[in-house]
Amino acid sequence: MKDDIHNYCRMGIVVSMAYPHSVSSEQAFIEALKKILVDPFFEVVELGHLPFAALNDSVPNLVSMAHCTATYSGHSLLFANKLNINSLDEEERRAAVSILKEGIDEAYSLGAEEFQFLSRAYEKGKEDQYLKALVASTKELCAYAQEKGAMPVVLEVFDHTIDKKSLLGPAPLVRKYAQEVCSEYDNFGIMIDCSHIPMIGETIDEAVDPIQEFIRHVHVGNTLISDPSHPSYGDLHPRFGYPGSENDTAYLTEFLRKMKDIGYLEEGGKKILSFEVKPQADEDADLVVANAKRTLLEAWRRV
Repeated sequence: MKDDIHNYCRMGIVVSMAYPHSVSSEQAFIEALKKILVDPFFEVVELGHLPFAALNDSVPNLVSMAHCTATYSGHSLLFANKLNINSLDEEERRAAVSILKEGIDEAYSLGAEEFQFLSRAYEKGKEDQYLKALVASTKELCAYAQEKGAMPVVLEVFDHTIDKKSLLGPAPLVRKYAQEVCSEYDNFGIMIDCSHIPMIGETIDEAVDPIQEFIRHVHVGNTLISDPSHPSYGDLHPRFGYPGSENDTAYLTEFLRKMKDIGYLEEGGKKILSFEVKPQADEDADLVVANAKRTLLEAWRRV
């Protein structure tokens, strides 16, 4: 495509992933956030639970000042508290819903335009039971978010068997889940990440086609799954073209073409396309972000 990709979407980035050191101090977080906010390439910053209370006022002010918007991920709330939103243990499931409701409160207080979460562990052979629990939890979250405003609730699809080992997961199961939730709530959608597709073992078409009408948010990134002993194995989002990894310019080109074909990327469109990339070992975070932007622009030229 010769047209600027910014004419087809709003570009974003997961701040704490691109700059892992940002959670070390209030100053480090502000410095990392400002690196994104001063770059006109980005219109969206993807945040999560803020690591320091003093950031609760400064972060939304900085985002607004830069004429950007923010989204909020509740993933870390589940990870940190070791909670399963689709647990068959009702007490644990309710605890997970409760902590995510707190996340929705924080998201609204930060002025975020979207709340994100993920499914958790499951037992093989009991997928339908876990899916029923997940649907119940999701409907509670959608109702809660709807009571407070217009912020949508979005579930991110993760790997099913390799790293996060999340229930969702394979596209047919995602479709069944989304159909059940969307039959009752219109403030819900699905997020896909092209780094998770190889981990699930699906082709781009297999991952996208069954759920295309539910896709509300898209991440682009990379994964290394060729060597389980490698320190970057799994859901660690190495830069594009990382040695031994799955995704580089050609794969990203195919993925972007698919997003355009299904209408997610369309001229004049304002849907979010965000990087989720992370420096590995001693890599320079700024260079990893530059790698992502450069790879995306080259892939888009090939679409």
